[in-house]
Amino acid sequence: MREEVEKSPLIPVTNHQAEDHDVVYKKPVSFGKSLPCDPSRWMHRYFMLFLMCTLSFGSYFVYDNPAALQGQITRVMGVDSAHFMLLYSLYSWPNVVLSMLGGFLIDRVFGIRVGTVIFSAFVCLGQVVFAMGANVNSFNVMLAGRFIFGIGGENLAVAQNAYAVTWFKEKELNMVFGLLLSVARLGSTVNMNILAPIYDLTTDAIPQPTQRLALTLWIGVFFCLLSLFAAVVLGLFDRRASRILRRADAQTGEVINLRDIRHFPLSLWLIFLICVLYYVTVFPFVGLGILFFEDKWQYSATKANIVNSLVYIISAVASPFLGLAVDSTGFNVLWVNLGVIATLGSHALLAFTKLIPFVSMILMGFSYSILACALWPMVAYIVPEHHLGTAYGIMQSVQNLGLAVVSLLAGIILDAKGYIVLEVFFLALLCAALITGVILYMWDAANGNILNRSAWVRRREAKQKEEGGMVNDQENERIMKSKSYTSPIQPSSAFHLRNRLLSRIGTKMPDHIRTRYHRSANYRLGILK
Repeated sequence: MREEVEKSPLIPVTNHQAEDHDVVYKKPVSFGKSLPCDPSRWMHRYFMLFLMCTLSFGSYFVYDNPAALQGQITRVMGVDSAHFMLLYSLYSWPNVVLSMLGGFLIDRVFGIRVGTVIFSAFVCLGQVVFAMGANVNSFNVMLAGRFIFGIGGENLAVAQNAYAVTWFKEKELNMVFGLLLSVARLGSTVNMNILAPIYDLTTDAIPQPTQRLALTLWIGVFFCLLSLFAAVVLGLFDRRASRILRRADAQTGEVINLRDIRHFPLSLWLIFLICVLYYVTVFPFVGLGILFFEDKWQYSATKANIVNSLVYIISAVASPFLGLAVDSTGFNVLWVNLGVIATLGSHALLAFTKLIPFVSMILMGFSYSILACALWPMVAYIVPEHHLGTAYGIMQSVQNLGLAVVSLLAGIILDAKGYIVLEVFFLALLCAALITGVILYMWDAANGNILNRSAWVRRREAKQKEEGGMVNDQENERIMKSKSYTSPIQPSSAFHLRNRLLSRIGTKMPDHIRTRYHRSANYRLGILK
């Protein structure tokens, strides 16, 4: 009897030890099984979505700090439009390479959780240096801060996109991207509407302009710290969900090799091209728009700021609903082309008519939201999960290359030729984006219609895939429950563990114990049958 107890396994054998690399799946129990705490339930997924939204709020709040304070920065720091636009170019230049590298690091080195925290920390550090530049009255230090901020900002967006696909692929992905855009633009809207009034309100308390500018910029540091906290909490909950659901780590399912980029389909490169051609007509315009509205329509600085921020206000409100519309209908490529056409009309109205700019900017806000909700999820439709970080990184890199170049060109064109020539330049870029969108539509139609499928077809395919997975799970369960199944993992008894320890520390065992130990070990290794 004592020998039977002695030889009993220290760790009981379970059927689940036969699969998933020794990970034993246990469904949440007690409170962990409740709706908010079970990662397989909708409420927990939407809690994760809240954290993803908070993750980007700080970054987008501080991104447009220069636009919100364009007049104050140019006046206090003594710079012209071309030098002012360096605050955007130096954000974009490092991301020409670093976004692609950051996506690769997320896929291959750091993983999505650690990478998100690291990039959030860079965002915080960059904003601290940017604000300190105003404290010490050095525009060069402010430029350095924007450079550091750029290292983290776009890579943080890559990580956020990867998180969104991990949690919402084949569910409400277009709506999720729309909501992420909405919160991001909410951050930009809050920035555009509170920083200039705060700067003006502190005139009596802080008469020195550079210190008043610095105080206004330090507000952004608080929101960056809030996003860093969200990054840490998001990583902890994602790790917990990965363990409970026994799903692959959120970073990848396989390992990516940089040579795999050569095999990306043409449709993906067309998506990248549309992205850069479109976004360079929106962000640089918003960065320079306040003075445009003051000059052409004789608006006050406050009213011009409100008009300039309408793009962000509209996208903050409309993006989730437009994302739901794309989820409900499908046809992503058609939605993208519709967004490009609407933006083309918006810039044409601004350039060639005296129509109040409220109409044009509202139209631009809706079209920007439509395009963003439909464009970014298309990457997940054609790229496997272990390539997502790199694919989104390349997309951000190409976008930032365009933003860096066009921001410089926009400042030069504005100083030399004025706003009308600048608007014609933007119209030419939008025409190129529309041509690319038509080519993408034709290519996709000739190669399986993957991107432009209806929502009904996507739901049917997702259901078939889910049913196929359920059949495989039932078959695996049947095999494990059968009497003929033998686990490949054979646990050691207390008897074997003790004797192995004694043999390793040099204790001589009796011959009959040593022979019995070696024979049992050989059986476990498969040497004896």
